[in-house]
Amino acid sequence: MELNRRTVIAGAAAAGVAATALGGTAYAAPGRGRPARTLFGRLADGTKVHSWALENGGTRMEVLSYGGIVRSLEIPDRRGRYTNVSLGFGTIEEYVASSPYFGALIGRYGNRIDKGRFTLDGTAYQLSVNDGENTLHGGAQGFDKRVWDVEPFTRGSDVGLHLYYTSVDGEMGYPGTLRTKVTYTLTRDGDWRVDYEATTDRATVVNLTSHVYWNLAGEGSGSIHDHELTVDASRYTPVDAGLIPTGELARVAATPFDFRRAKPVGRDIRTAHQQVLYGQGFDHNWVLDKGITARPEHVATLRDPSSGRTLRIATNEPGLQFYSGNFLDGTLVGTSGRVYRQGDGLCLETQHFPDSPNQPSFPSTVLRPGRTYRTTTVHSFGA
Repeated sequence: MELNRRTVIAGAAAAGVAATALGGTAYAAPGRGRPARTLFGRLADGTKVHSWALENGGTRMEVLSYGGIVRSLEIPDRRGRYTNVSLGFGTIEEYVASSPYFGALIGRYGNRIDKGRFTLDGTAYQLSVNDGENTLHGGAQGFDKRVWDVEPFTRGSDVGLHLYYTSVDGEMGYPGTLRTKVTYTLTRDGDWRVDYEATTDRATVVNLTSHVYWNLAGEGSGSIHDHELTVDASRYTPVDAGLIPTGELARVAATPFDFRRAKPVGRDIRTAHQQVLYGQGFDHNWVLDKGITARPEHVATLRDPSSGRTLRIATNEPGLQFYSGNFLDGTLVGTSGRVYRQGDGLCLETQHFPDSPNQPSFPSTVLRPGRTYRTTTVHSFGA
């Protein structure tokens, strides 16, 4: 019998346990219950950081109040064996000291803004600069480095967390007080749904996303270059040497950026294409063919041939930043106790386009008082 996600989960439930590939630990059969909170650590100023454990539909998650970080996400392979497929650290000190955004919520503005500057309604703003001369992922103290208020919930057959953070006017240079709510939901089918909401009291720019590093063979298992990726995008946004978009929407046809049909991530990653050289691999925004939609639509599929695990992503956003883990340099040790090297994880960040505040032809990221920013991304798992 060919195994799919439903037969894997049913088999695990019948057996009563599912064995993980990491250390042979046995987990209880997939179930549903109110998220459980434990103390994960403390920041230097004494602020408590909590860990929340969630389980539903055969998916298990651990989320930190620091940065809204997904510290682990466990799903079964084709034989029902569980492992963590998200890169992360063992301690809060490591996240504070050196994390390259492992598993974090990103804001106010995901991706890069040229020289940390933009003009809105005739007023020029200078943001925190933290990526050479540019702003990356909100600045030096973005949403990934803030402690969020967390409220657990159960709703029908779903379980999840509401995460809240208020960014005051002028924080990291952004105008307006931004009140942000992000909801993580595990559904009865084991999908991980992320709903982003924000309101402001002054015109500002917003681009929220999640920065999970995926390795469907298992965290710490090695390279993702054999993972097969499909992205429903005929164009991408080329960048300059600082990884800032040039404004062009270039066609992917006959380039390493063509993932319209599934291909291994590593097939063209060493091609002598100027854009690949700029990114030291893939670190670009794909312009999704569907554009902005009212509801999440499927845009990408990632598959690990060795385990059979798959990740399908649906979103209502117009862009997808595919980052192939190019700057993992062997200096970081993950939750498995193994060192992370280049290409040991990849990110698929649903978003608006990088540097949109300075690119009038890109979809707008401006949020005004009286309006609510809303986007949704759904991650569906299979084997």
